[in-house]
Amino acid sequence: MNDNRVRELIIIGGGPAGYTAALYSARANLEPLVIEGFQWGGQLMITSDVENYPGFAEGILGPQLMGEFRRQAEKFGAEFLADDVTKVDFSERPFRVWVGDDEYRAEAVIVATGASARQLELESERALHGRGVTYCAVCDAAFYRDKEVVVVGGGDSAMEEAIFLTKFASKVTVLHRRNEFRASPIMVDRARLNEKVELVLNAVVDEVLGEENGHVTGVRLRDTVTGETTVLDADGLFVAVGHDPNSALFLDWLDHDEQGYLVTEPGSTRTNIPGVFAAGDVQDHTYRQAVTAAGSGTMAALDAQRWLEERRHQRELAATSI
Repeated sequence: MNDNRVRELIIIGGGPAGYTAALYSARANLEPLVIEGFQWGGQLMITSDVENYPGFAEGILGPQLMGEFRRQAEKFGAEFLADDVTKVDFSERPFRVWVGDDEYRAEAVIVATGASARQLELESERALHGRGVTYCAVCDAAFYRDKEVVVVGGGDSAMEEAIFLTKFASKVTVLHRRNEFRASPIMVDRARLNEKVELVLNAVVDEVLGEENGHVTGVRLRDTVTGETTVLDADGLFVAVGHDPNSALFLDWLDHDEQGYLVTEPGSTRTNIPGVFAAGDVQDHTYRQAVTAAGSGTMAALDAQRWLEERRHQRELAATSI
């Protein structure tokens, strides 16, 4: 099926950035089509309590928050397609976006496909996700006040997570599989000097331990040198081994950095292709928060609206000059 209409705007992605862009552009009468993906809602769909999103003093469940985002955008006329984009063509306007064999066209596109936290790929990790296994200290540290937690990772992000966690946890054990950390020396020193932090090298998590239908109780570690296994009691496991932007579909078209994050012009969401904008975690490897993604979605919607208005004005001027 081909949709012969040329829409004003297509938004690719259904997380905080995509839904906020949909809300703003729908209220501007752009009637956006949001191709939100099978797993719509982004990373918040696998997050339990969200306590750091403004306006919810008692906290809110991640799926509930994303449902409210979506419902609000839909109220103002955004159209949703719960499927995955399989191909794009940004070589000319109107831009072309495919979902399987179905083709959609638009004058402008906002890419808001987010990023995914790397996992340890353990069955026990997946089983206890949201019940002690987490991927964001800023999001979840407050749930571990006076508790003992484990951080897995060897880079600056892992050290930052560990240091942040010491504001709440009674003890933070940082595990790294190699014999030295990849983090910058100053970050390692900061962690080492913190009395709540213990650094453990040459160790990997073989299994996350927990009560049946319960919460994390510890991790089973394996020494990468001796092969010896031990059990470390813990109330939470923070996985800090990096994120991957969901940008593979766009790398042949849009400028990106070495990690695959899309590059936008400073102070805007404009990409190297006029009419294509990028918002949220797919272009943000620094903050990665729902509220910053939502703000970025607002920027993209306003940038797209202004760009479309400028093109419309240029066409009108050209028509009157004939």
